[in-house]
Amino acid sequence: MNSKILLMLQLQNQLNDATNGDEWTKGLTKNDKVINWRRCIYMECAEMIDSFSWKHWKNIYQEPDWDNLQIEVVDVWHFIMSLAIENYHQEMKGGIEDIAMMISDLEALHSIENEGSEEYALDNAVMQKVEEIMSLSLSRDSLELNRLLTDFFELVSMSGLNLDTLYRLYVGKNILNQFRQDNGYKDGSYVKVWGSEEDNVVMKRLWEENPDLKPDALYKELTKAYHAFVK
Repeated sequence: MNSKILLMLQLQNQLNDATNGDEWTKGLTKNDKVINWRRCIYMECAEMIDSFSWKHWKNIYQEPDWDNLQIEVVDVWHFIMSLAIENYHQEMKGGIEDIAMMISDLEALHSIENEGSEEYALDNAVMQKVEEIMSLSLSRDSLELNRLLTDFFELVSMSGLNLDTLYRLYVGKNILNQFRQDNGYKDGSYVKVWGSEEDNVVMKRLWEENPDLKPDALYKELTKAYHAFVK
């Protein structure tokens, strides 16, 4: 079993418990709001497409925003894992470890696990892969989870990421999301700009300065940085 996949699934489950309530896998939040992970996926994918100058009538020579694309890829990963956990619960297939075992056996995972991808695919190829993920999430048929995961890991590689960089970006964003929720994000009291930097930038810098940080330690560092600016 891949330890990075298992940890990411565990962190996502914890975040969903904290944000949506302990019974979110039934499809409702603690406030009885309907959860639709498929919609989350295809809406986030639409934002991904906007990382490219796809409009033939506007900004036709603009370079792709690969940094933004990678962040969107990580956001989609949050929702795909959530969908997988919900699906396994509702279909009584098993728990977090069972999902981690299934994902660890996928050939597409092995390709990003063993290869350090630092190159981007052609713009149109990436957009086509994103649209394949959208098509699967828009389908009214039974969830093709293995195919969705395979397409996603192929997108990871095409976006210049590998398993290690996906893991780092995911853990950083996950912990930041938890931190936001704990500090007034829902009621609007949270301050997103810390001094002259957005919280995403601060989080990324903390990772770069301390590459061996564990998730709990990253949360503590975010707390220190936040209270240094917001008093």
